[in-house]
Amino acid sequence: DVSTDAYYAKAVAWAVENGITTGTGDGKFSPDATCTRAQSVTFLFRAIGKLVDSKAEFSDVLTDSYYANAVAWAVENGVTNGIGDGLFGSDNDCTRAQIVTFLWRWDLCPKASSSSGFADVSKHAFYTDAVYWAVEYGITKGTTAKTFSPNDKCMRSQIVTFLYRYFVVD
Repeated sequence: DVSTDAYYAKAVAWAVENGITTGTGDGKFSPDATCTRAQSVTFLFRAIGKLVDSKAEFSDVLTDSYYANAVAWAVENGVTNGIGDGLFGSDNDCTRAQIVTFLWRWDLCPKASSSSGFADVSKHAFYTDAVYWAVEYGITKGTTAKTFSPNDKCMRSQIVTFLYRYFVVD
């Protein structure tokens, strides 16, 4: 289900080759499926190749879940603090703003030299600097020339593309 001419084809191939994802079964990647926060943090965790031996302290993260170590790593490294009230939001859809913020925090919150110019990115949102950085670093160009669509659900194809552009493409 990944056409060789799709914008995300190289990213998917890279993600599979590097054990970041094995797809969704039956030889499919499901590029248009939405990623959960648990899946997104797991993709990032696997891309970095870290191992942790601790567990996250969230009521919605079971200690034997496939993403427990990834969530623990993300918290330990300041990538996320969860969504509040002792929850990580494991099954919540990951938004475009959240995934670029995870990457930006992993990169230690660097400042971008200019704003993105997106009409839908408020100067005071939690993700503002992350979006500016992601555009400057070449991780995203937005959904249009004038919009980033921060609250849109992030698709599997988008997330592996963001990771690919961060880790592989200079």
